[in-house]
Amino acid sequence: MGRGKLRIYLGAAPGVGKTYAMLSEAHRRVERGTDCVVAFVEHHDRPRTEVMLHGLEQVPRREIDHRGGTFTEMDLDAVLARRPQVALVDELAHTNVPGSRNAKRWQDVEELLAAGVDVISTVNIQHLESLGDIVESITGVRQQETVPDEVVRRADQVELVDMSPEALRRRMAHGNIYRPDKVDAALSNYFRPGNLIALRELALLWVADRVDAYLTRYRSDHRVSAIWGSRERIVVGLTGGPEGRTLIRRAARLAEKGAGGEVLAVYIARSDGLTSASPKELAMQRTLVEDLGGTFHHVVGDDIPAALLAFARGVNATQIVLGSSRRKTWQYVFGPGVGATVARESGPDLDVHIVTHGEVAKGRGLPVARGARLGRSRRAWGWLAGVAGPPALAALLSAVDLGLANDMLLFLALTVAAALLGGLLPALASAAVGSLLLNYFYTPPLHRWTIADPKNIVAIVIFVAVGAAVASVVDLAARRTHQAARLRAESEILSFLAGNVLRGETGLEELLERVRETFGMESAALLERAGDVEPWTCAGRVGQGRPVERPDQADVDVPVGDHMALALTGRVLPAEDRRVLAAFGAQAAVVLDRRRLREEADRARALAEGNRIRTALLAAVSHDLRTPLAGIKAAVSSLRSEDVEWSEEDRAELLEGIEEGADRLDHLVGNLLDMSRLQTGTVTPLIREIDLDEVAPMALGGVPEGSVVLDVPETLPMVDVDPGLLERAMANLVENAVKYSPSAAPVLVAASALADRVEVRVVDRGPGVPDEAKDRIFEPFQRYGDAPRGAGVGLGLAVARGFAEAMGGTLTTEDTPGGGLTMVLTLRAAGTRPEHLLPPEEPLAEPERQAS
Repeated sequence: MGRGKLRIYLGAAPGVGKTYAMLSEAHRRVERGTDCVVAFVEHHDRPRTEVMLHGLEQVPRREIDHRGGTFTEMDLDAVLARRPQVALVDELAHTNVPGSRNAKRWQDVEELLAAGVDVISTVNIQHLESLGDIVESITGVRQQETVPDEVVRRADQVELVDMSPEALRRRMAHGNIYRPDKVDAALSNYFRPGNLIALRELALLWVADRVDAYLTRYRSDHRVSAIWGSRERIVVGLTGGPEGRTLIRRAARLAEKGAGGEVLAVYIARSDGLTSASPKELAMQRTLVEDLGGTFHHVVGDDIPAALLAFARGVNATQIVLGSSRRKTWQYVFGPGVGATVARESGPDLDVHIVTHGEVAKGRGLPVARGARLGRSRRAWGWLAGVAGPPALAALLSAVDLGLANDMLLFLALTVAAALLGGLLPALASAAVGSLLLNYFYTPPLHRWTIADPKNIVAIVIFVAVGAAVASVVDLAARRTHQAARLRAESEILSFLAGNVLRGETGLEELLERVRETFGMESAALLERAGDVEPWTCAGRVGQGRPVERPDQADVDVPVGDHMALALTGRVLPAEDRRVLAAFGAQAAVVLDRRRLREEADRARALAEGNRIRTALLAAVSHDLRTPLAGIKAAVSSLRSEDVEWSEEDRAELLEGIEEGADRLDHLVGNLLDMSRLQTGTVTPLIREIDLDEVAPMALGGVPEGSVVLDVPETLPMVDVDPGLLERAMANLVENAVKYSPSAAPVLVAASALADRVEVRVVDRGPGVPDEAKDRIFEPFQRYGDAPRGAGVGLGLAVARGFAEAMGGTLTTEDTPGGGLTMVLTLRAAGTRPEHLLPPEEPLAEPERQAS
């Protein structure tokens, strides 16, 4: 049985019609004969929603008792037992009530998909985990209910349900989203036009990125090389010169003119290192393009125009931005230049922008062919000078008689010129042709191939030897320069890579992507296996080429250690590139090892924390829990003894001791359970509006009468809290303060309003706590000072802070003026509750306004 398919209706905000679209799709599928059931859809007693639910089979929900209330959740076991073809599960990011099998609803959906059930669900863009900070900066609200991006990205279909902010606000005003008493607050806070516009843009861009990933995969699978201008992608060609910053800014302005425009800056280094690029300047340009929202890429290629065009077509670019040439006028004799070549060969589907700048025609700083291993055009000029030059010089000298010595010097100069231009072979050819012409035209007997004077033989031999020596020196210098320049290019790439890896800026996938781009490959993968006979597994892979399962299936494979290999597909690389590739492979192994070590460290840290908690629990059980148990057992044994006749006063005292021991056990066990819930992350506050004076008196039930003075004005605003968690937190704070405060100085519990917050101060007159220990007292199983073992297990303050933070509040400490410690509990005032704490009411769109 295969895995089920997931379809998600994505919206920018509550009220755009996701649930309506999901129910409409369910009716269409039922009409086609599909077995479709409603696993969970909340209608909130709305007539239109109830009408849409008619005709659809609904799986009964599961009832869960929690903190004195009864809640309903999706009955996952019932849906799995029913095993429909399609299940409707609303609100993918919903947090389940404690007591459910899974903490989040998306985990329930994963179980349904694993069982082969197709699921249709809904989610808002603000609930995506990666967008939490962005949404908070826009709306001022931190979303607590989130779903991992990968869950949504793995969906087989994601459909955007869109609605303009004006239409959404009208629906809100008509009461189609929230109850009438909440409309004004919603319109003036979360549903402000600016918030809705920004959230709508986030949703559109997220869906556009997903569609772009689909398009890239399709083009790769179908080998589409032509550029499809579905989205503006602007490639900026950088040379490392100071004009690069001008080009990047110009490209950014072009990208802003098109929706979803993207800037990709690429620096192409020759494999022989022929570049005047400044590493400092490149670093500045990289920072600039990343600050403007673009990406920086480093590619190696000898033919810069071809490499630039290949990169642009590989990323499906629509425009290329280049700077006007910095070459001087006379340098154009060596060729038309990169800009003209790219413009000529770009084709009709790729626009090329040549941008002027302040460095135009100021020169490159170094000759174009400095240090080269003699390029193609240079060798052609060398052969022309070596073969055609001597006959031309002989024809010229035939009209002038300069003497044999001068004639030989001129032919020697021509040989040196051929050596400088073309290297060894053209110089040898020039020396051979020149010596024959000297013998035929200028040494007696003339116009014959013999030499009468032995001195002339020596002169011609020396002439040939000098020409060959000069040519050898020039060729050797070119080779050494080529090697040095190539090593320089390799060192720049490797130092840049190593710096990123050492700083932790590069993950395995990013490093493999860098390898793929640098060598112009289709895909790159790091393969590994446990032993020599074990099968290969893929530790990481990027690119869209054919999948590689073994190194021998790749076009290029480089072993990394004994049981790893870097495999690339696309083309066969020359042997000289494998040295750099091996260094990339070694760095990839380092990144992989570091990632695994980090994961092991996290696991070890979690195990160490668990061991610490268990050790503390054992210590608590061994003493703090056994002490009241021993007292209770002794009192009960005494009461049951038939040998002693107890008076009414004695019996009352023993019963009182039993009651106090039981209360102490209840308090200790409650703190242990609360700490366990906090450690496992299962504390889910049920927020509602309540007056503080309703909760505060109940928090004083565990302390002696008269030990606390309560000052909670009736004029305080209501607070958004979980009453049970707040009572527990305040009780722990008060009990801790009473424990350390002198009996003659009662503890003061005072509350006051401050802006959109309400502060509760628990003030004691005890010994206080030094500044260096104020944070430590909130750690689990910590007792300050010489507190006796019977004073508790040291969980009260830790539980209080954990509950406060779970409700969106804070708990801090201050010194009490005149001596003592003040606990400051800050709570959120009613009316400022974040949207994620509102009841999960999904809107219902009207049929005639439903967006597709």
